Amino acid sequence: QVQLVESGGGLVQAGGSLRLSCAASGRTFSSYAMGWFRQAPGKEREFVAAIDWTSTDYAPSVKGRFTIARDNAKNTVYLQMNSLKPEDTAVYYCAGKTGGIATMPLGYNYWGQGTQVTVSS
Repeated sequence: QVQLVESGGGLVQAGGSLRLSCAASGRTFSSYAMGWFRQAPGKEREFVAAIDWTSTDYAPSVKGRFTIARDNAKNTVYLQMNSLKPEDTAVYYCAGKTGGIATMPLGYNYWGQGTQVTVSS
């Protein structure tokens, strides 16, 4: 099993940057594909980015601005967010799954508690 804990959220001005971290427990971390999702009030949970052993994937709305990375030795996945926009405001969730990348929330088995990202204009 894997437990996920997000951190790094906060308040930032438009155009600024934040780096989210997701710390995972368990020695099987390296076998999991990891994803980031976000959810704004009144909206559906939305795919942001994912990474597995060999590839990454990004939502069109964040491609070129966000970067997902993982450090298996530290059991941590990161989401570097640059050029932030007010539209990026949401609770960001880290998720894990066995197998390869998926973009649907139902494909993921483990979820963190979420971290709030607020981008002011």
